[in-house]
Formats: sequence, C-alpha cells, structure tokens
Amino acid sequence: MNDFVASFFKFQERKTTWQRETIGGITSFVTMAYIIFVNPQIMAAAGMDKGTVMLATCLAAAAGTLLMALYANAPFGLAPGMGINAFFAYTLCGAMGYTWEQGLGAVLLSGIIFVVVSVTGLRSRIISEIPMHLKKAIGIGIGMFILYIGLKNASLLSFSANPGSFIPLGDSMKLDSSIIPALTFANDSAKLALVGIFLNIGFLLRGTRGGMLLSIIITSMLGCYLQFFSGWQLGLHLPGSMPIGDLSETFGKCLSGFVQLFDISKGVGVMIFSLFSVMITMTIADMFDTIGTVLATASRANLVDEDGNIINGERILLADATATVMGAFFGTSTVTTYVESSTGVAAGARTGFASVVTALLFLLSVSLAPLLGMVPAAATAPVLIMVGIMMASDIGDIDWRNLEIAVPAYFTMMIMCFGYNIADGIAIGFIMFSFVKLAVGKWTEVSWLVRGLSAMFLLRFVFMLFY
Repeated sequence: MNDFVASFFKFQERKTTWQRETIGGITSFVTMAYIIFVNPQIMAAAGMDKGTVMLATCLAAAAGTLLMALYANAPFGLAPGMGINAFFAYTLCGAMGYTWEQGLGAVLLSGIIFVVVSVTGLRSRIISEIPMHLKKAIGIGIGMFILYIGLKNASLLSFSANPGSFIPLGDSMKLDSSIIPALTFANDSAKLALVGIFLNIGFLLRGTRGGMLLSIIITSMLGCYLQFFSGWQLGLHLPGSMPIGDLSETFGKCLSGFVQLFDISKGVGVMIFSLFSVMITMTIADMFDTIGTVLATASRANLVDEDGNIINGERILLADATATVMGAFFGTSTVTTYVESSTGVAAGARTGFASVVTALLFLLSVSLAPLLGMVPAAATAPVLIMVGIMMASDIGDIDWRNLEIAVPAYFTMMIMCFGYNIADGIAIGFIMFSFVKLAVGKWTEVSWLVRGLSAMFLLRFVFMLFY
C-alpha cells in the first residue's frame, strides 16, 4: 500500500518523503485554517447562518483540496477565497440586492464558466490580454476593500452624518449628506481588536507559521475571559447555546438560486447587465487570484518545466474550477487555490499527498463548529486587516508617474474601497483604461477583449441612468 501511494504521488520523481509531505500538509492547513472562522463572519452579512457556513467551508475546502491532490498531484490547498467572499456578502447580496441563494447560483454559474474556459484553454488567454497594471490594481483594490471591512467589523470606526436635508423615501428617509467614518476605541470590541491587530503584526513580522489562526485563538480566549469574568460586551455565546448548523439549509440551494438569477420582473435589460457585471467580477477575481497563486507556488515547489510551463498546469486549473462548482453545492462562496499553500511547500511539500493531509484536517475541523460562538468578530477582523495589507504588496509595481497607467489603476482601487463595490471598481477601471488609450492615440494597444468588456461596462452605467 505504501509503495502504491508513493508511486501514485511520484515521491521518488519529485525527491520527497512521507515525513516532508505530512509536515507540509499540516503546515498548509495551519496557515489556511483562519478561513474556518473568518468566512462565516463575512457570509453572515449575506443573511446566512454562521454555523452552517462553517460546515460548508470545512467540507468545501476538504473536497476541493482532495480533488487537487488526486487529479492534479499538486501540494495546493483550496478553500473559499478571501476577497471574493467579501464581494459575495457585501456587494452581490448587499449593494446589488441578490439573495444568498442567488449568490450561490452565481457562484455555480461562474464555476461552470471556469470549467469551460479551463478545458478549452481560454482561461490563460483571457488573463494574458488584461493589462498587468489593471490586474494588480484589482488585487490591491480588493485588499483595500477587505481592510476597510476589517476596520468596520473590529468596531474601530464610528459613523456620523454631516448636517443635511432628509429626503422622504417611502416609510423611511434618506439623508442627503456624507456619512463620515471616525476612528474610535470607545467600545469593548475595538479594544479587543487592537490586541488581535498587534498579535497579527508581530506574528507576521516574525514569520510565525499559522500566526493568523494563533491570533484568533489567543484573542478569542482573551475575549471569553473578559466577557464572562469582567463583564465586557463582545457578543459571545457558550458552545451549547449556539446551534452547529444544518447543511441541508444550504446544500444544493445554488440550483434554485441559479434559476432565480434569470428573474426578469425588473426587466430583461436589468437582469442581463446585472448578471453580466456579477459574472465578469467573479470570473476575473478568481482567475487572477488562482493564476498568480499557482505561478508563485509552483515555482517554489519545482513544478515548472524547462520552458517555464507549470507541470500539470491544465489539471491544476481544472481542479480549481471544479472546486468552485463543488463549493456552490455545499453552500459557500468561490473556492480557490490558497497562496498560503506556499508555506507547506516551504516546509517540504512537493506532491498531492500533502494536499490529502490538508484535506483530512479540514474534514476533522467540522468538529470545531460548536466553538464558533466563542469567536468574536473582534478576533477575526484583525485577520481581514492583515490580509488587506498583504494584498497591497503589489502597489509598488504600478508606475504611478505614468498617468496612462496611474489613472485607471487609481480609479479601480478607490472606487472599490470608497464606493464599497468591487464590481464598480473593476468596471470603472476598464472604462478608464480604454478612454486613456483613446485620448493619447493608442487605441490599437487595447485588445478586442478589453474593448468589448469596456463597452459592456459603459452600457451598464448608461443603463443605470434610466433604471
């Protein structure tokens, strides 16, 4: 049996051992495990039950990672992606008004698109035609968006309105003035979140493996003590007082949500342009994240051939795409390859056996579901802040002195963050890129793909003027 497993995963060919693969798989899990607690906090904003989302997160991560192990023989862990889950909760099911069932339907549809473009080889071609500075600006913008959400969830921001007039709006009213955020430390959650932030920074700077998960555990334990013994108000629940969650509430609901996506009660045009915007955003976000992660991690795992091509690259991309479909059925946002897998590679992982170990640990983590109520938002919010900071690491790669590059990149990032909408940020970025090239007489440098996307995004905004 041992010989069969070693042969199947090509231990000898990739010069690895059982010990290295096992340690690598454990290391990847430890650095990824924060998503078990963070994802439910985010998805709850879409109206989903935290306990159920936690189960779905563990099962989807286990299934996707196991598929990557057995089909692609790659040491990569998969789980619901940071950034795209924020888009799901705060933009798709928030600003755009979709239900979480429709959101899962959109994840299913995007997964199907991923599978098709992966099988046909279109995925790599599409990515290659998007300008590099726009790719980086999208990643940075999503990072800023996540950081802002982290600050809000940490209760470090208070919001007040400038004096202005009130506009009647049905049974409610709209304040015709700006909502101004201000830094605050006046509440218990903010104080606890500060502890988590400093812990995360310290672990990150010292290169502590599993630092994010460790910070969640330490901050949660401190929060439990402060609430139950010192009277702090942190919204914690004892394990027995919070239901684990029933997976039947979400499993397969993506199918009914898929049908609801094509609701034309508000008009065919509204349905088409809204759905187009959603699909473009989810597709681009996942494709860029996956390709960047795979390229960076594969090179460290010696999974790149003499020509610079990723070994089993097509299988890796197809496994990633299929995992998205699987995640939709379980009931969570887009499942994608995690950059944290690089820590497992650094620990010695070279084959899919390490991913088998990671998958099994995610499966065992289902037993942690009763502890979810003991994890305050103040413990997971600092992780969002740190992820946002790390996603901004490419900001120096953008040539800010070249206005042809700076203008679309800047609009992409700022609209995402301050407009609180990832989709609008991407749309404005494409439109600005095309306009800048047209203005300076370099229209021929814009690919037909980018022209088409820019035109569709522009039509969407024009359509919004009338509906």
